[in-house]
Amino acid sequence: MIYGLRPVVEAIKAGKEFDRILLQRDARNEQVKELIRMAREADILVQQVPAEKLDRLTRSNHQGVIGFVAMVSYQPLENILLEVFEKGRVPLLLMLDRITDVRNMGAIARSAECAGVDAIIIPERGGAQINADAIKTSAGALNTIPVHRSANLKETLHYLRQSGLTIAAASEHASSNYYEADLTGPLVIIMGSEEDGVSPEYMKLSHIKLRIPLEGNISSLNVSVAAGILLFEAVKQRNQV
Repeated sequence: MIYGLRPVVEAIKAGKEFDRILLQRDARNEQVKELIRMAREADILVQQVPAEKLDRLTRSNHQGVIGFVAMVSYQPLENILLEVFEKGRVPLLLMLDRITDVRNMGAIARSAECAGVDAIIIPERGGAQINADAIKTSAGALNTIPVHRSANLKETLHYLRQSGLTIAAASEHASSNYYEADLTGPLVIIMGSEEDGVSPEYMKLSHIKLRIPLEGNISSLNVSVAAGILLFEAVKQRNQV
């Protein structure tokens, strides 16, 4: 966490990556306008919040600005895919739609790294931040697996479709079980919110839907467990080809 107008500006100039910058809602001077301009040019999310929220985060003189430096280096999706194809690999990507629990995020990343996933795609807004708890829960996987932060998951899905990837969405309402689907080709698996699953607009863009059959009385699995099941089914199928 970096606080104070000048330290945040200097960090942006130095090329630091930020998860987000919190800006006091009523801040209006020229320095603040310059900070907003620089943040937009650097594609950094700026959220305007009440002064009370900033005061709760630090007792120091924050001058109406607190920046959260990214704990991982986010990578362009184009570069990730190019590197995967150049290595002769069949892409296996994982997209997280509104996963808000940082420990679920970490556990999913750990499974993804063990499954050889080429990258994790997360939203810029509406998902858990990659913080110390997420990295600890991932057993360090978030420091090694490429992560792409998308400003618009819908546009990202269109790009992946155009790049030849099959979109597979986890859904309890799918008509067939996950092991009946062909997961051997270029693939991105979408895991949805802990509350209501994959967003309907992303579900419409998916080529296939994956259902995990449950035999007990509880109606759903933890999302990190479900992600592990689907990822390792893809690994199993690919190893059999």
